[in-house]
Amino acid sequence: MAKPATNVRPLTADRIWRLITQRTPGRGGAALRMAAACTTTVLVGEIWQVPDLAVPALVTMALWQKDRVTNVLAGLIVNILFGLIILIMFGLIHLTLDHPMGLAIATALLSFGFFFLGSASKLKPVAYMLGLVVVYAMIAIGNAPIGELATRALLYADLFILVPGAVMVCLAPVICPSPKTLLTRSLAHHLRLSAALLRTPDDEQMRDTAEALLREGAKGMLMSLKMAGLEKIGRKQDLACLKQAIPRSVGILALAHAASCESTHTPDIPAQPPEALIQTLLDMAEIFQSGGYPTDIAQPPVPEPTPAFIKIASLLPDFTNPSAQKAPENGKKAKSGSSGFFAPDALSNPEHVRFAVKGTAAVMLSYFIFKILNWDGIHTCIITCFIVALPTMGEMISKLTLRISGALVGGALGILSIIFVIPHLTNIAAFLIMIFACSLLAAWVKSGDERIAYAGFQIGLAFFLSDLKGYGPTSDMTTARNRIIGILLGNFITYAVFTSFWPSSAYDKIKETISAALKALHTQFQAASVQEELLLAASTQNALAAAERMIEFASVEPIHLRAQMDELATYRAITSQISSLSEDGLIPARRPAASAQLALLDKVVS
Repeated sequence: MAKPATNVRPLTADRIWRLITQRTPGRGGAALRMAAACTTTVLVGEIWQVPDLAVPALVTMALWQKDRVTNVLAGLIVNILFGLIILIMFGLIHLTLDHPMGLAIATALLSFGFFFLGSASKLKPVAYMLGLVVVYAMIAIGNAPIGELATRALLYADLFILVPGAVMVCLAPVICPSPKTLLTRSLAHHLRLSAALLRTPDDEQMRDTAEALLREGAKGMLMSLKMAGLEKIGRKQDLACLKQAIPRSVGILALAHAASCESTHTPDIPAQPPEALIQTLLDMAEIFQSGGYPTDIAQPPVPEPTPAFIKIASLLPDFTNPSAQKAPENGKKAKSGSSGFFAPDALSNPEHVRFAVKGTAAVMLSYFIFKILNWDGIHTCIITCFIVALPTMGEMISKLTLRISGALVGGALGILSIIFVIPHLTNIAAFLIMIFACSLLAAWVKSGDERIAYAGFQIGLAFFLSDLKGYGPTSDMTTARNRIIGILLGNFITYAVFTSFWPSSAYDKIKETISAALKALHTQFQAASVQEELLLAASTQNALAAAERMIEFASVEPIHLRAQMDELATYRAITSQISSLSEDGLIPARRPAASAQLALLDKVVS
């Protein structure tokens, strides 16, 4: 049985640099489009003279998606939601204007609501951005001396979301690819990587890349398929064929990964992989890359003693033939059972309330420091609290370095541009080129692995807040200094609050995530058809990724906490075994042995 190395590894400086410089397919294009969207938002804000233009630019970077359909939907939904929120804010302003205590209470209630939605609902990607804009707008409006100015400030707050939403709706259909194109390119990437693993099985870096891609499962591709269906420009037959290909591409990559791991431990594996199989995978990848999908695929011959190669070859003839398999009923039931807006434990799990309380405490502490010091320039500490709040100590510590380094890089870019670039700008075009160049760096990092994407957003956060004051560029070094201080202060306050009150250790959540991965693995082994088995294997990879990330977060928690983590090494070994069993379970010849080992693993975990 293959024993792949566990994907639980700390974020060392070398690994972070490798993730930053990694040129994954589509990353460059995604970064260019995100930078173009941020630049367009700044241009629209300059034309309309939107104050605090950094906020719309940040919202654009946070909400921008890879395909045009998701961007349009996100832009519309966010604007509808914020329109409703504006109505609520209009009433709150009448109650809190000239009433500092009322403003503080309203800010606390709004913060609690958005943090709770971010923890216990499907609004998580958007809730923090809405909270950031709403709370910041409430505080800014509270500083308005008269009601008329407060009303005008409220309208400008609406522009903080309206402008990014309009850019997403109008610009994305022009510059972003369709979700179908993203899907076919992703399928091509899976097949190319599978072929590369078969050809050079001893390449450790390629194996790590394959492992990371496997952990994504089929969720991203299935979402692209759903968006392609909403776009209504492709034939239903084409989408059905692509739906058939999604789990098979993940399954082939898992089998190729298993074969590459096995070849390094078992000397009787043939030295030369079947060239016909590799060439077939590459030919199929070329067709997917061009936007189509292969049909009438002949099963290539493979050596008899290689069950992984035989299984890969058997998946190819029906790779895009949906009539060969019935749709998995279990997947449909599971999907419909978890389609609610709120999480199943939204009202029963106290962690959601505790998270909202801690987030609110961080916001209010930043607010009171900001007001007591009467230092308007550090208002970024309040914005930062919504961006950096995370549920466990491990996550907070793991990403603290990324936050601070991203803020320092973005702040350095802002200060250097104020000193050396902005004094020489003579027109709006030159200013927008500068915005695009710095946005591109932030977008490149943000478009990378999720482990470093945080740093990319922090780069954009510090740069925009340093260089955009009012509705244009600033040459005031004090602005950059104050806003960077606010970002660092917000990071510190959030970290201090979340690690001091109800500290939630990632270690306490590991067993739950491992149990979920084992449950997914059992479901995979009980599949009634090949297509269902492959789809459930992709779900197992998703569950396994959650367990590995939780172990990774636990391993960076303080020493006094790690001293009590007696089972951490055991959990690492279990995730490695689950990964191996999931891959071996796809091979009929190894299924009985894998089932027996799974039964033993259940006893260990229970």
